[in-house]
Amino acid sequence: MVRKETIKISGMSCAACATRIEKGLRRVDGVKSANVNLAMERATVEYDDGEVDPERLDGTVEKLGYSVIRDPERQSGKTVLNITGMSCAACSARIEKKLSRMEGVKNAGVNLTTEKATVEFDPDAVKISDLVGAVESLGYGAEQAEEVSKDHEREAREKEVNSLKYSLIASVILSSPLLLAMIFSMTGLHAPLLQNQYFQLIVATPVQFVIGFRYYRNAYYALRSGSANMDVLIAMGTSAAYFFSLYNVFFEAPAANGHKDLYFEAAAVVITLILLGKYFEAVAKGKTSEAIKKLMGLQAKTARVIRDGKEADIPVEEVRIGERIIVRPGERIPVDGKIVEGSSSIDESMLTGESIPVEKKPGDLCIGATVNKYGTFTFEASLIGRDTVLAQIVKMVEDAQGSKAPIQKIADRVSGVFVPTVIGIAVVTFLAWFLSTGDLNQSIVSAVSVLVIACPCSLGLATPTAIMVGTGLGAENGILIKGGEHLETAYRLNAVVMDKTGTITKGKPEVTDLVVLGDLDKTELLKLAASAEKRSEHPLGVSIYEYGRDHSESVADPSQFETIPGRGVRAVVEGKSVLLGTRKLLDENGIDASGVASVLEKLENEGKTAMLMTVDRQAEAVFAVADTLKEHSAEAIRELQEMGVDVYMITGDNRRTAGAIAKQVGIGHVLAEVLPEHKAEEVEKLKKSGKVVAMVGDGINDAPALATADIGMAVGTGTDVAMEAADITLMRGDLRTISAAIRLSRRTMRKIRQNLFWAFFYNAIGIPFAAFGFLNPMIAGAAMAFSSVSVVTNSLSLKRFRPMERSVKN
Repeated sequence: MVRKETIKISGMSCAACATRIEKGLRRVDGVKSANVNLAMERATVEYDDGEVDPERLDGTVEKLGYSVIRDPERQSGKTVLNITGMSCAACSARIEKKLSRMEGVKNAGVNLTTEKATVEFDPDAVKISDLVGAVESLGYGAEQAEEVSKDHEREAREKEVNSLKYSLIASVILSSPLLLAMIFSMTGLHAPLLQNQYFQLIVATPVQFVIGFRYYRNAYYALRSGSANMDVLIAMGTSAAYFFSLYNVFFEAPAANGHKDLYFEAAAVVITLILLGKYFEAVAKGKTSEAIKKLMGLQAKTARVIRDGKEADIPVEEVRIGERIIVRPGERIPVDGKIVEGSSSIDESMLTGESIPVEKKPGDLCIGATVNKYGTFTFEASLIGRDTVLAQIVKMVEDAQGSKAPIQKIADRVSGVFVPTVIGIAVVTFLAWFLSTGDLNQSIVSAVSVLVIACPCSLGLATPTAIMVGTGLGAENGILIKGGEHLETAYRLNAVVMDKTGTITKGKPEVTDLVVLGDLDKTELLKLAASAEKRSEHPLGVSIYEYGRDHSESVADPSQFETIPGRGVRAVVEGKSVLLGTRKLLDENGIDASGVASVLEKLENEGKTAMLMTVDRQAEAVFAVADTLKEHSAEAIRELQEMGVDVYMITGDNRRTAGAIAKQVGIGHVLAEVLPEHKAEEVEKLKKSGKVVAMVGDGINDAPALATADIGMAVGTGTDVAMEAADITLMRGDLRTISAAIRLSRRTMRKIRQNLFWAFFYNAIGIPFAAFGFLNPMIAGAAMAFSSVSVVTNSLSLKRFRPMERSVKN
């Protein structure tokens, strides 16, 4: 039986490591396919469990010199539950509290906007069915998200919107006569049927107990669990108005005009207005996740595979790893893979934002959901389903949208005590009015108004809706934000540390100068240099190898090879000992390089990296290598500085070379001669000085520094994006997306503050107004519904923001 295993690996340092492990695993009998992801530090292996077992796969990796991180016998579990039936922040807080208190649950977070609960738990202590049961015991619906298809989720949301719509229509039809009766009474008009007390009772009853049943049901479950929510307020307020009116129908004596004190219209219209608000809210909440829908809509529906020598169109879900797929001009690439035949230009704008098509040839990677523009080619599927780049992006955006920003804790704390406080205020309002005036009608109306106008919904929606829109907007602009806490931290950044190679520069240096120092001729020097660097993975070493290969007749394999991080390489080529690297490399090996100091200084002053080469301990040559700047590096750095952000460049280059590059792009702070393992220390120093620091790098070699910074930003494209290493992934190679990410964070935080301010302000003003009798229940109901809709609408207005458009104010 074919199984799929994921192996976590440590010790990989570059792409060569990943390739080596991949080849080693593929050689094992019974292994069908093996793919190693360097950024995520894991290998995905498909194998026949009748021929090989997981222990042998682990052993193969360890024999290659790497470590396997074995999971405990039962790994801590994590699941996402889809929750239905929540109406306000008190509901989400109650579910969160219930789950958190369960034995075996390590962490639980409930998002009211996405209607999802994310739970980390110990599978030995609790099962997913127990988690579902706990939520259902509170009166809500729950099911494991992994078991629910996206179509099912969409259908469920559409069903909810339709249910609200039909309930709203019925409620409007039944409430309208009651509202008209009130208007006629206020204007002195006479409408016998509409003003008939029994007619009003008949019309109001289905609104109260059939259409409004949802509020009674939810209030019951809330009270049963020892807490209160918005539904409790609505049920109490409308019931008070309804039953007081019912009492007056049968027991109150008519006034001089023949009318009684009836408030059926207040109860019915409040329910109608709340339904209206909930309907608009549900529709608006659906729009906050449009980014996910857009990303998922990019996925190809079918793939043209070659099976048994014939072409066949099959659903993309049925594609298997290793299958060959044909893509014609204008078609979307169905899954990730490597081109084996043909060439083309591929539009990768959905991934990188770059509108110019990228030329692809055999051996190049192609990413699922990108568009083939011109040629026809065949590629071999390497990543399918949830492992594709698009699926990872969707998952990252979903996780971010489901996360909580620290600022939301304020609203969560308030929501926890809000409803009991409001009920207390309503009781005090009733007693104050009754004791001071003796007017039972006014006392009840004022208390009902307090109950109806106060709602924690706007507080619960203030942060998550803005986070959802902000992270979705980021994804559309090639800025992938891992969670709400990172979106919140980014707006406070005042220092950005950028790695030089591959971040500020293109990372593809070329040899610009060769200075011969000894007796060896140029051809021999180039042959030895190319041979010494043949196995090197460092960009500088690769440039020397390619230059030597192109300018010499042959390149030999070194009999010995060693990389010295941050220094260079040591190799034995055709019996000759070769050192090629920095002055420090020569100093550490006792070789005097003082005689060429002037040559090195001249090259380094030109912004070039100078590397010395010795053969059998004799200095023979100096190679100068220059890395060209990315097109918009200087502009991006200037933007950051204008936003009040200090920019630092960190590099292993010597100070003179680093200074020359920094001068070209306008960076005043340079951290030079920093070895890869010391970058994190430099970031830590800046943090201790009081800076809020972002580290920008390739996400692989800079992983420790990325993890140390307040915000780690990985700059890269395609499968090289280190989604696991960074807090924010910038899909484009364009450094201007750094300032765009900060602008997006600042604008999102502004929206969150606006939402929280208006949510608090609304309740701070509305409750006293209601308590002092300035609002009747209907106006209070309309105001309550408006508060939630206004918060969601304000968050949705963020969608008009264009983070890539330069604006210092943002």
